[in-house]
Amino acid sequence: MDIFSPTTIVTKILVLLFAFPIHEFAHAWTANYFGDDTPRLHGRLTLNPLAHLDVAGSLIFMLSYFGWAKPVPVNPSNLNHHNSKAYLLVSLAGPMSNLALAIIAAIPIRMGLVHLTNNFFSVLLLNFIIFNLILAIFNLIPLSPLDGGKVLNQLLPSSVRPFFETIDRYGPIILMVLLFVLPTIGINPLGAIINPIFNGIFGILTGR
Repeated sequence: MDIFSPTTIVTKILVLLFAFPIHEFAHAWTANYFGDDTPRLHGRLTLNPLAHLDVAGSLIFMLSYFGWAKPVPVNPSNLNHHNSKAYLLVSLAGPMSNLALAIIAAIPIRMGLVHLTNNFFSVLLLNFIIFNLILAIFNLIPLSPLDGGKVLNQLLPSSVRPFFETIDRYGPIILMVLLFVLPTIGINPLGAIINPIFNGIFGILTGR
């Protein structure tokens, strides 16, 4: 994928206008559903991109394959404690929304309504699927501040959580090293993990 091709640029704009806001809205809606009105009070229970996009994260995304939106504030203590998995579901909602977008975008391809040629629309659709899958998988990496860190914390036994939380404090630093430092010396552990998962799901969705 040519990062500065017209189709890639248009796809990225669509991702910023739809995929990022829907990801954050999914967190906000799920938290609100389980009784935490913090996202609503902060104006995040909306699909308006302006409420969710981060200027720096959006600019970096337009220049690379990496970017971010504003995290949705959630107060776990406000969540419905009758459902012990409420915070887990809130954390999963964002990545699952991107997976859902990828599935929806792949339906015309699987139904044979769109043929994967080099025409603008088919490449645009394919890129949209790719970016949403990357967002879904990347956000499930079990490191803070990604959603996967929160998911893992909820799945771990309570006896192990303090140890994980100690390590998780350094999550952003570890993530930066994995993303930007190690690849410069030819080591790419994230790629080794993400690529097989991406290829498997992409193949199922598109038949490629």
